[in-house]
Amino acid sequence: MTTVSMSREQVVELMRAGQTLLIAGFEEVEAEGVALVGQSAVSFATSSWERPGGGGGTARVLTEGVVFERAGVNVSAVHGDAVPPSLYHDRPHLKGAPYFATGVSMVLHPRNPYVPAFHANYRYFEAGDDRWFGGGMDMTPAYGFDEDARHFHTTLKAYCARHAIANYQTLKETCDRYFTINHRQEMRGIGGIFFDMLEPQGDDGFERGLAFAKDGIETILAAYLPVVRRRMAMPYGERERQWQLYRRGRYAEFNLVYDKGTVFGLQTNGNIEAILMSMPPLARWEFQIALEPGSPEADVSRFLQPQDWAA
Repeated sequence: MTTVSMSREQVVELMRAGQTLLIAGFEEVEAEGVALVGQSAVSFATSSWERPGGGGGTARVLTEGVVFERAGVNVSAVHGDAVPPSLYHDRPHLKGAPYFATGVSMVLHPRNPYVPAFHANYRYFEAGDDRWFGGGMDMTPAYGFDEDARHFHTTLKAYCARHAIANYQTLKETCDRYFTINHRQEMRGIGGIFFDMLEPQGDDGFERGLAFAKDGIETILAAYLPVVRRRMAMPYGERERQWQLYRRGRYAEFNLVYDKGTVFGLQTNGNIEAILMSMPPLARWEFQIALEPGSPEADVSRFLQPQDWAA
């Protein structure tokens, strides 16, 4: 059985290695975009921070790139004397218990409206005698393509099939529910997978949870980057850009109203800039927007309700 101190070190090491792996993949695609237009390359800037209550992290953010208007991949490891309300809400017995939390999280807001936005995180918690994993990934297109949705979900289904502790259909349905904007009666995007409080049982439970998280981090590139490469050179105009900004407004609504990660970060006095890195750099809201029936913009609505894309 893995001791607490060993488990913390292993997970933190996994999250930091994942950050390095993912940034390398995103920078590779960014370089491909730069080669297409002949502009200067933009790389991820680094900003480390310390939390007064214990712990800290490193934010890596790319701004004003050719492919990604904003992309951020953050790693944090924090601890404290008493769990925040967002944790003991689901586990009342942990109220007042000390806690430790670490994770890697990322949000990518592409420049081209035909490239979907992307979000993922993998995290690990200890509180009292409880230890669990959480995380997942989801994709949010401004314009929907069946081919992209099928690729994304088929890749995630294959990932889950490699681990006995995961059931793709369950994780997909959890994701569909979680990433629903209730006041809009629509999902934020095409969903993906999401799991919370995963506690594999047995002496090797921690190792199996760690392996699932590691494989998930590595699967991100296979699930998302082929879609980026397929769409990043598609021509677009002001109409498509304005629609993208409008859909980004829905993204912001979810993050500020419903997202548990945002709430946890704020309740634990995390780095505000790193927490709100998930917000799009530009967004817009329109009063009672009217869509042309049969238009590509109107077609997006069918992607924002649960569908079995991996069938």
